[in-house]
Amino acid sequence: MSSSPTTAFPADLLQGQRYAVVGLGRNGLPVAQALHAMGAEVTAWDDAAPARTALDPSLVGEPDFARDSFNALVLSPGIPHLRPSAHRLAAAARAAGVPILSDADLLYQVVRAAGSRARFAGITGTNGKSTTTALLAHLLDGAGIACAAGGNLGTAALALPLLGDDGIYVLEMSSYMLERLAALRFDAAAMLNLSPDHIDRHGDMAGYAAAKRQIFARQRAGDLAVLGIDDAPSRAMADWRLGQPGHVVTVSGTRRADVFATNHLLRDSFGVIADLRDARALPGAHNGQNAAAACAMALALGVPRDHLAGGLASFPGLPHRQQLVAEIDGIRFINDSKATNADAAARALGCYDRLIWIAGGQAKHGGITDLAGFFPRVAEALLIGRDAPLLAATLASHGVPYRRLGTLDAAVPAAFAVARHLGAPVVLLSPACASFDQFSGFEARGERFAGLARDLRAASLTPGRAA
Repeated sequence: MSSSPTTAFPADLLQGQRYAVVGLGRNGLPVAQALHAMGAEVTAWDDAAPARTALDPSLVGEPDFARDSFNALVLSPGIPHLRPSAHRLAAAARAAGVPILSDADLLYQVVRAAGSRARFAGITGTNGKSTTTALLAHLLDGAGIACAAGGNLGTAALALPLLGDDGIYVLEMSSYMLERLAALRFDAAAMLNLSPDHIDRHGDMAGYAAAKRQIFARQRAGDLAVLGIDDAPSRAMADWRLGQPGHVVTVSGTRRADVFATNHLLRDSFGVIADLRDARALPGAHNGQNAAAACAMALALGVPRDHLAGGLASFPGLPHRQQLVAEIDGIRFINDSKATNADAAARALGCYDRLIWIAGGQAKHGGITDLAGFFPRVAEALLIGRDAPLLAATLASHGVPYRRLGTLDAAVPAAFAVARHLGAPVVLLSPACASFDQFSGFEARGERFAGLARDLRAASLTPGRAA
């Protein structure tokens, strides 16, 4: 297939094949539609009746794996097929010997079936994978290289367009997606960092690491493996990966590596790549590592070295990741709602010397105990959500002033008031917790925070407001 911009997949590409799709949310709905558009017979289901109404009724039905033959079950990433307990349809598929696949795996299969030799770049890690995915796509696009980004970030993988031979798919890969791969091989793959997360799904830290390691499955000589070395589990994985086929590049935001950032400068063995002070959307050492990983992959995928500094500087960043959403009387409101675990929150807390911290929700394993080193930066913490009592106990044991306010609607105006009173220049939403106790996801939580902050800013501009 010749190189070209994006195009649609052939309408008969999957003719004669049959797929079950279970879960019709952000991932499953476009996957069912894409499979149908390629000529496959689709049987799609969601246990929630309202979700089923979004799809053509002719495609909706509960798959019967004991009676009907299917090429694969595409199970939405958040629905378990093993732990903590398998969804009944996943268990039925497994009993019938039907493969359970990520739609990213199917994307790889249909791209090859369509005759395209487009390359695949995959990024995973406990934190930073969305930023690194978006940044790599930004660098490729800036260099005039056709690319399409999606997966766990944004567009579902199978809903991406068909790229020509010179195109590159840039996929954010969660552990939930990685444990359901059978064919996908990444020409360039990055594993950024590892800290405890999704333990209920993977059983233990070893199971979680094993899922992440699948980003390198099936790589061969000539392929690139990028690994962060800023935490011990990642360094152990880097040691393992050195014995596998392909070229290994280590990256760091704190120490010397093949590509690394220290003292604001991003470097490799050839010298300085960029001054990260010019990359305003990439603050902190963690983003130094993200930039190092994206640049290592970009260089391997054909981006000229002299394009990198400008690309880093022009990167706009992503919503809900240390996003400045308002500034009132010199106080900055930072939306870091994507920080759904303590390790992610640590990355934001480390960027500010003095702040008012809004945290809480559904705590992950270990709560916020590991954040004690950042507590001296917290002028006061305002806690929300289900596990506020757990977080309060940790803060109290370290002498950190805190209040339990329950909701963002109460916490944001209170945070502004206390920031003014204590002279703290930053109000930071970096919850260190999942959001599902009060919101549909971290995006909804971040949007509510941003809206409340902007409402405060609008009120502050109203003549006659109270000082």
